Amino acid sequence: MADMNALIIGLIGLLVGSFLNVVIHRLPRMLEREWQAVRSADTEPAPRLPPYNLLWPGSHCPACQRPVAPLENIPLISYLLLRGRCAGCSGLIAWRYPLVELLSTVLSLLVYLKLGWNLETAAALVLTYGLIALAFIDLEHQLLPDALTQPLLWLGLMASLVPLFADSHASIPGAVAGYLSLWLVYQAFRGITGREGMGYGDFKLLALLGAWLGWQALPTIVLTASLAGVVTGIVLIVLKKHRAENPLPFGPFLATAGWLSLLYG
Repeated sequence: MADMNALIIGLIGLLVGSFLNVVIHRLPRMLEREWQAVRSADTEPAPRLPPYNLLWPGSHCPACQRPVAPLENIPLISYLLLRGRCAGCSGLIAWRYPLVELLSTVLSLLVYLKLGWNLETAAALVLTYGLIALAFIDLEHQLLPDALTQPLLWLGLMASLVPLFADSHASIPGAVAGYLSLWLVYQAFRGITGREGMGYGDFKLLALLGAWLGWQALPTIVLTASLAGVVTGIVLIVLKKHRAENPLPFGPFLATAGWLSLLYG
């Protein structure tokens, strides 16, 4: 029975990972279309654009616009069979697609193996999938959308009523402290250097982690994320893969530290 449960969880992770790729690719573009419509509304009538959301249009190659056939859209397997290239134009398929599918599957299994088959596992999987999407969107666009952080924040507060990972006495202060702590760091850094060291999305991400895990988890999360960020930045600069004056997204480090705290903190 345990093996069957693990198989079910693994399949769920694989399928959700495929959908997360859609979210990671499309959500920033959906927001950009909304922002452009708002900016243009003051000066000229908004142009009529074809529908674009998480469900429409169907999956297609970004390069040649060829629709992806169902047999070419099987998570992980299709990528391997196609050898990482579009069946139409032979363009390279981004490495992110199989990575997210594999990561979602592996993390789902780790959550199940740690927590078992219960309500905690279901809640932890929701948070896990949200953190994966946020981490990769931030990596690609330096953006942590409210469309993801806000629902996850409220879900964390609602989970504290059960409670699952933290009760409301720890969850509510955790959400407040998570936001304010990074906001204060942001204000201090801007006051000293005149530059913005991070975005408001980072405040909201730490707030939602505080809501899920309680205020007690925040020092460990911040310390782990900061150390990982510093080490990664130094390595990238030494390897000449990153310039010191360019910002390094902090969201992926917060998401990773938060997930580790969720399971092992």
